[in-house]
Amino acid sequence: MAETHVLFVEDDDVIREATQLALERDGFVVTAMPDGLAGLEAFRANRPDIALLDVMVPGLDGVSLCRRIRDESTVPVIMLSARADSIDVVLGLEAGADDYVTKPFDGAVLVARIRAVLRRFGHASGPDGGKPAADEAGVPVESVLRFGDLEVDTEGMEVRKGGQNVALTPTEMRLLLEFSNAPGTVLSRDQLLERVWDYGWGGDTRVVDVHVQRLRGKIGQDRIETVRGFGYKLRG
Repeated sequence: MAETHVLFVEDDDVIREATQLALERDGFVVTAMPDGLAGLEAFRANRPDIALLDVMVPGLDGVSLCRRIRDESTVPVIMLSARADSIDVVLGLEAGADDYVTKPFDGAVLVARIRAVLRRFGHASGPDGGKPAADEAGVPVESVLRFGDLEVDTEGMEVRKGGQNVALTPTEMRLLLEFSNAPGTVLSRDQLLERVWDYGWGGDTRVVDVHVQRLRGKIGQDRIETVRGFGYKLRG
């Protein structure tokens, strides 16, 4: 199995070196950079499998770096923030990050979050590993789901709105698949955290809210309905 290449951008020398060593002990190949501009150059030169970006780095801050990466790639991005209640968390998610980890963090927790994101991105062939969808009797079912002018191809992992392709990140695609598999059914934020982000223990629901908002911006603001006090549902 190919080694996973991690781009890690962090300006604190102690944190950068200690985290790099911890990740390398877990089998990751790490390119560590002290500022955002160097991180962008390293991203373009190495095309890593995942990027860990500290929010507050010099030259090009982590949020801006995330936007630059997202303009060029759907590679998973995890933001590192010093405060869980910081607006930087939301800004990072709105910029295209897939998750965030609060500093100071335990090395084992960081590794677990990295592996969870990578597992999610490993579903590129669909939630069933590329197998044709079937009902309980084993009869194949339609792989292209239609909701008004929205089409979701669950095998080809493509989305079209009004006949035009819609570019989604893998996290957005996983989120849309969860809604598409149960149209009209309210899915709570905790359910979505568990199914999409692999948070069996629960997590920050802002991750869900920001991704739903990003998804709405691409497939239509009225396609996903907010059910106050409960969660979200896809309108059929």
